[in-house]
Amino acid sequence: MQTLTRSAWLLLAGVHIPPAMAAPFPGLMAQLYGVAPAGDVALMLSHRAMLFLAIVLACLWGAFAPAARRPLSLIVAISILGFLWLYLSAGAPEGALRTIAIADGIALAPLVVVLIQAWTDRTG
Repeated sequence: MQTLTRSAWLLLAGVHIPPAMAAPFPGLMAQLYGVAPAGDVALMLSHRAMLFLAIVLACLWGAFAPAARRPLSLIVAISILGFLWLYLSAGAPEGALRTIAIADGIALAPLVVVLIQAWTDRTG
């Protein structure tokens, strides 16, 4: 079970790496979101990228620190479920947002694994 849980955390980290890389590599904003890497929107997306870096680090921490998994699982769940809820509330728009929704949809499987482990394992 430990290998499955650790793998799930690492998969969740992997899902969050591309958006995190938009901060050091602004050219990714055009690829990921169809937005020019300059201006107010780019600044907000750079900030978003930094928050995704925090989520990547949380996932890596969760992979190797069982005692920290409960609060970390909530952070990752808010990221994934929050975006999917917002996306569906907006009418499931096409384009770059659909790609993000697909990635988050795929991430639901490892998210379920980490949530079950975090909230049923008595050690954390």
